[in-house]
Amino acid sequence: MSSETNTGANTVVVVGHGMVGHRFVQSIRERDVENRWRVEIVCEEPDPAYDRVGLSSYVGAWQRDSLALDGNTYDGDDLVVTRVGETVTEIDRAGKRVVTSTGREIGYDALVLATGSYAFVPPVPGHDNSRCFVYRTLDDLDDIRTAADAAGPGAVGVVVGGGLLGLEAANALKLMGMTPHVVEFAPRLMPMQVDAGGGAVLENLVTDLGLTVHTGVGTSEIADAENGGLRVTLSDESTIDASLVVFSAGVRPRDQLARDAGLAVGERGGVLVDDSCVTDDANIYAIGEVAAVGGRCYGLVAPGYSTAEVVADRLLGGTSVFPGADMSTKLKLLGVDVASFGDAFGATENALEITYHDAVAGRYAKVVLSDDAKTLLGGILVGDASAYAMLKPMVGREVPGDPAALIAPEGGSGVGMDALPDDAEICSCNGVSKGTICSAIAAGACEIADIKKQTCAGTTCGGCLPSIKQLLAASGVELSKSLCDHFAQSRAELFEIVAVTGIRTFSELVERYGSGQGCEICKPTVASILASTSSDHILDGEQAALQDTNDHFLANMQKNGSYSVVPRMPGGEVTPEQLIVIGEIARDYGLYTKITGGQRIDLFGARVDQLPEIWRRLVDAGMESGQAYGKSLRTVKSCVGSTWCRYGVQDSVGMAVLLEKRYRGLRSPHKIKFGVSGCARECAEARGKDVGVIATEHGWNLYVAGNGGQSPKHAQLLASGVDDETLLAYIDRYLMFYIRTADRLQRTAPWLESLEGGLDHLRAVVCDDSLGLAAELEDAMARHVAGYRDEWAAVLADEDKLKRFVSFVNAPDVADPTIRFAEYDRKVPVLLDMPQVRPGAAPEAAAAEPVKEGVPT
Repeated sequence: MSSETNTGANTVVVVGHGMVGHRFVQSIRERDVENRWRVEIVCEEPDPAYDRVGLSSYVGAWQRDSLALDGNTYDGDDLVVTRVGETVTEIDRAGKRVVTSTGREIGYDALVLATGSYAFVPPVPGHDNSRCFVYRTLDDLDDIRTAADAAGPGAVGVVVGGGLLGLEAANALKLMGMTPHVVEFAPRLMPMQVDAGGGAVLENLVTDLGLTVHTGVGTSEIADAENGGLRVTLSDESTIDASLVVFSAGVRPRDQLARDAGLAVGERGGVLVDDSCVTDDANIYAIGEVAAVGGRCYGLVAPGYSTAEVVADRLLGGTSVFPGADMSTKLKLLGVDVASFGDAFGATENALEITYHDAVAGRYAKVVLSDDAKTLLGGILVGDASAYAMLKPMVGREVPGDPAALIAPEGGSGVGMDALPDDAEICSCNGVSKGTICSAIAAGACEIADIKKQTCAGTTCGGCLPSIKQLLAASGVELSKSLCDHFAQSRAELFEIVAVTGIRTFSELVERYGSGQGCEICKPTVASILASTSSDHILDGEQAALQDTNDHFLANMQKNGSYSVVPRMPGGEVTPEQLIVIGEIARDYGLYTKITGGQRIDLFGARVDQLPEIWRRLVDAGMESGQAYGKSLRTVKSCVGSTWCRYGVQDSVGMAVLLEKRYRGLRSPHKIKFGVSGCARECAEARGKDVGVIATEHGWNLYVAGNGGQSPKHAQLLASGVDDETLLAYIDRYLMFYIRTADRLQRTAPWLESLEGGLDHLRAVVCDDSLGLAAELEDAMARHVAGYRDEWAAVLADEDKLKRFVSFVNAPDVADPTIRFAEYDRKVPVLLDMPQVRPGAAPEAAAAEPVKEGVPT
């Protein structure tokens, strides 16, 4: 960070260093070629400008630097001084100076207020409880994380507010392992972005993902409960027992500093500015969320950036004015697409609306048109916002063709990028037009990174990146398919190289077809390819060094450095004797036990040196690795089918066991999950799986390319009414075709979406053998089935491999002292108490939290 430098330049002091404050500094430094202005930034937070829009991505990674905005420290620029962790406490307008929390006085020639907003906390009784939080900063998330860890997995967290930020907060709680409840006073979620139809679909989608939604009610009281938690009372007199509460009920402009200085404020708050963003003091400007432009504050980053650009231009003698605000939004909440743009609610007089509503598929779309149905005014998209990139730039323009085609479920918007004029805005966050992007491409910007650097498009929320890729493709630019800097080939091309040449080591592959030593991208990818093309153990020879942590230890590493063990239970079947062994292991090693979503048991808390001991007892009981750690087949979920259920028409359990044993250990670009349902009631949720099999009276229906995760997708029907033999043949071909052609870490749903010809092409390859590959794909699967060996058992039989499983190589008998556990005792009134262990505090915090050292051996 640069130090203070005395120059003859004027001084502009920037109060606040969020996204908008940073944009202002970048803009004035880029435009100020004569170095007329020296910038002093006073940043209250401990971190310089970071991506607040992507705040929820901080959860899980917990790396502050990952959200840092590019260039936020201004290294090498002697005309920028940044003071982090310091607050402006007073503005002396007469003396043209500010006073900070350290007592420092800084004179200014111009002052820019970029103080942003704060989270509104309604005056609910109990709102000041120590377990009540807001969702606004990195520090807020750290505080919530501490409380969530103390509450334990599955504990209830209540979010007050079901708007944009409220659902972001709920998503964060879910990522922290909590069970979120969302309370929204309006009759629907996201009332400012979606209408009643969109709200209904959104509520169904997020409910399916694990949220409990309470709409049309307020929060009346928050009080300590007898069980040690909180009791949240709602306005309908219902209650929620929770461990913490997060307020996300909107924001208010942080205008107190301006008020204290006697600056005019808007009727609803915010520093009152005109369209040049100047206050009633000619030397003071306001930008971003604190600026009330014409009396109105805007809570989105795009209009904030516009105010920053206006002030930068004004300070350099320009005449820019605020162009108005584009309130369009596109986001993904808990993996659910939501978008609104233009006049989304049809406020324009005599506006017409066309809607598409598919509650089963979880999709809602609406376009608002002028009274002659020729001009697009706005719209709403829920569940599938893929059309947003095309529709948003069309607002205010004539619709090409049938307006209903804009939201038709087949064929998307029916509009291509070539239909948009050059002045159509592609990146609304940064105000970048199609023409600007095309000009950059024509000047040689042939990569996404180049376009970002030259135009700023795609550098904020990233929602415009699909459109930028389409513009690149339309300009004849072929996007690089290189796996990484060390291999110019794609994953699919490397797969073919390995299959054809018989290369069995990374070093030979990189020497002959790549360059350098490899990286964290290509090494595990090549390891996966090698595992997919042979039955060698993944820890044999050089391959062991290529694996990521989970594959290296054949177990999933947890947050405190311990591991979880998941034995395979084909189709969910397990014998009483095996259940007893699992229980005895959990008891003897002090492990946390949980039934997974895939119908098996997860054992948490094992040290690395204990893994072989646990595996041996499981293997002796007839069990094997469930490959929960690998990019491979995870589970085949099943209902009880015709064996037990009065509605079942086929033996779904038997089929599930057959499928799981056939495809176990199959390494692939990403994890794979199956489901087998014994009838159309679909109790196994097969249509949410990569492979879904549903029984009918005439055989099996085969669904493919469904998945959960960040972007849930329903599986699509590939074949219907097939017999057992045909079903296995089709699945063999489908899986091997996917493994051969998919990109790195590409799940089956996006793979199918990217496959030229889509489902029709896949059906032709798999069912009709249009490429003549059927026999080859089936033979490849047959080799995998014949060569399968349990990875745990193979380690137990190999002394060299066993040597890897120690906490310290130079002290193999010493347990890792940094792995700590605390007693976990969630007490829910309607359930039995379930005392189990959980990850404990770091050693330096041991005195503050009771722990038990390791676990019994």
